[in-house]
Amino acid sequence: MFSLLFTLMQYFLWGIFAYNFAISIFGWFRKTEEPGCSFPAKNRFAVIIPAHNEEAVIGNAVRSLKKLNYPAEMYDIFVIADNCTDRTAEKARENGALVYERFDTERKGKGYSLEWMFERLFKLDREYEAICVLDADNLVAPDFLTEMNKQLCLGHKVIQGYLDSKNPYDTWISGNYSISYWISNRLFQLPRHYLGLNCQLGGTGFVMSTALLKELGWGATCLTEDLEFSIRLVLSGERVAWAHDAVVYDEKPLFLWQSWKQRKRWMQGHCDCAVRYLKKLLAKAFRDGDVLAFDLALYLVQPFIIVLNGLGLVFTVMQMIMQALSGISGQAGAQLCATAIFMALAAYANIIFVYIEGKLSKEIMKYFILFPVFSLTWIPIIIQGFIERDRKEWVHTIHTRAIEIHEIEGMEKTG
Repeated sequence: MFSLLFTLMQYFLWGIFAYNFAISIFGWFRKTEEPGCSFPAKNRFAVIIPAHNEEAVIGNAVRSLKKLNYPAEMYDIFVIADNCTDRTAEKARENGALVYERFDTERKGKGYSLEWMFERLFKLDREYEAICVLDADNLVAPDFLTEMNKQLCLGHKVIQGYLDSKNPYDTWISGNYSISYWISNRLFQLPRHYLGLNCQLGGTGFVMSTALLKELGWGATCLTEDLEFSIRLVLSGERVAWAHDAVVYDEKPLFLWQSWKQRKRWMQGHCDCAVRYLKKLLAKAFRDGDVLAFDLALYLVQPFIIVLNGLGLVFTVMQMIMQALSGISGQAGAQLCATAIFMALAAYANIIFVYIEGKLSKEIMKYFILFPVFSLTWIPIIIQGFIERDRKEWVHTIHTRAIEIHEIEGMEKTG
C-alpha cells in the first residue's frame, strides 16, 4: 500500500513538474519590446517606502529615486517611518522625501503600514494615477518608472518589476538568493506574463493603478501581504503583469540564520494564505474555468510539493539502501546514480538561464556549487513555517548595505 501511494505521489509530482516546465519554455527567449521612453509620461506616481529603523539605507533609496529618467514633477516620494526608534525619518527628509511617521505597537508589519498610508494618500489634494511600493533597502534603475509608465499605457493595472540583487557577491547566501531570483524572473515571471497568466508580486518593486486600489481596497495584512493581495486580485478577476526592464535592486541576507528567519516568515505567510484561500481559488478555477486561479492555486501548494519531493528523495535513498542490503547492489547503485545525475542536471541547468540574463560570472559560478544545498534548506523552513503559520509577529530584516545606484551599475559592467 505504501509503495502504491508513493508511486501515485511520484506521478502527481511529475505532472506538476511537466506543467511548470512547459510554462517555463515561453521564457527561454525574450520578445522584442518597444522601449519605455517611446511612451508619453502621462502617469503620475506616488512612490511609497515603508521603513522600520532603516537609517543606514533609506538615504540611498531616496537618492536613487531622485535620479530617475522620468519627469520630476510626475512623481513624489513618500517614506513611512513605521515605529522607528532611530533617525530614519530625519535621513529621509534630508534627502527630499515626504515623511509620514506612524506609531502603532499592535498592528505591526508592512501590510498594516501600507494600509495606513493609502488612507492618507487618498485624502491628499494631489491625485496620482498609480502607486509604486518599494522597500527601504532598494535601489532602482534609472528607467524604472519609465518602464512602469509604459506598462500602464498598455493597459495593465498591476505590474511587478524585475527583482535584482544589490549584493550578489557578498556571501554564498546572498549569491544563492540572487541566483534564485534571477531564475524565477526568467522562468516563472516572464513566461507567465507572455501567456497572460498571473505573475507574483514580490513584496517590492511593484506598481498598481490607484483607481483599482480604491475599488478593491488593500486588505492585505498577513506576513506575506504581497501574496495575499495577488490572491485578492485573481479572485476579483484581475492579474499581475510583469515589467522585465523595470529593475529594482534588493538587499539579500548575508548569513544562513538571517536567511532562515526571513524565509520562515515568508513560509508562515504563504501557508497561512494557502489554508485560507486555496479552496476559494480551486472553486473559482473549476467553476468558472479560470486558468489564472488554477495556476495561482498550484503556486500556493508549491511549498508542500517541495516537501513531498524531499520526502520522496529520502524514501528513494532508503529503498536503495534496503536493496543493497538484500544483495541487489547493482540495481540499487544504478538507481542512486540515475537519481544523482537527474538532480545535478535539474540544479545546474539553471546556469544557462543565469547566463542568458547576463548575470553569470566566476564568483556566481563558485556559488552555484552550493545551490543544491541552499535549495534543500527550504524543506525544513517550509515545515517550520507551516507549523508556525498562525503566529503573526513580524520579524524585521536588518539592512546594512549602504551603496549608491552608480556602484551597482559599475559592478554589473565589470561583473
